[in-house]
Order: sequence, then C-alpha cells, then structure tokens
Amino acid sequence: MHSNTTQFPRLTHIALHVKDIEATIAFYQNYCNMQIVHDRSHGPKRIVWLAEPGRESDFIFVIMNGGDNLHLATNDYRHFGFAVASREAVDCIADAARAAGDLIWEPVDEPYPVGYYCGLKDPNGNAVEFSFGQPLGPGAQAINASVSKL
Repeated sequence: MHSNTTQFPRLTHIALHVKDIEATIAFYQNYCNMQIVHDRSHGPKRIVWLAEPGRESDFIFVIMNGGDNLHLATNDYRHFGFAVASREAVDCIADAARAAGDLIWEPVDEPYPVGYYCGLKDPNGNAVEFSFGQPLGPGAQAINASVSKL
C-alpha cells in the first residue's frame, strides 16, 4: 500500500531500439516538432533523447540504433499519441504524410473521447497518432470520471 507521503511512479520516457536512427530522428523532428536534447555515442552505439520544446525534463523519447524494424499487423492499434491544436492540423499532417508515404490511417472523426485523428508509420514501424478533440494534451478539458468508468 502507498501512504499519503509516498509518490507514485511517473512515466518519463519511452525507449525505441531502431534500425535507422537518422530517419527516425528526422520523422519525429518533422511531424512532432521534437528536438534533440541529448546525443551520445559509445563505440557503434548511439543514443539520442528527443523532447517536445518545454518538456525536456518531463517526457522524452530515447532513440537507440542497432534495432530491427517492427512489423505490426494491420489490426494492431498500439501507437504513440500526439495532440494537435485543430482538425486542420490533423489534415495538414495527414496531407504531408500521404505525400511522403507515411500515412496509415486516413483522418477519421469518432465520438468523444476519441475525436478526430490520423495515423502515421514511423521509419521503425511504430504507429503514431495525431488527434484533435481528445480530453488529453494542452488545453484539454478534464474527463468526467463518471463517463470514463466501465
């Protein structure tokens, strides 16, 4: 049991072991505005920390070279989710991703709390969602606890 003085763990990072580190860094810089906040090498191993501006000490992606690409089934919806400011922002990202061959889910509008979203595939095979209208992210309204209970 946790006492009132015990702090619960807080998610600080996700580590991705990727095949093409340069392409993966470029993807997250381009679509997610993430920036390199730490970069180190030890022999052939390279480790890069990516963060959104202002969140460098809050949450990062750790990108490491030497991994293999993922091959997720088309019905596997595990993904990283990024909130954007508008439906138009979702459409803009989808248009750019479609042109680059990165779009895997066309924009779709679903009932609350899902909202309007599209999905991309990063160079390593991870699905990445961009959404508007979810009760998550900057400017989001709190989820009504009674609605979210199963």
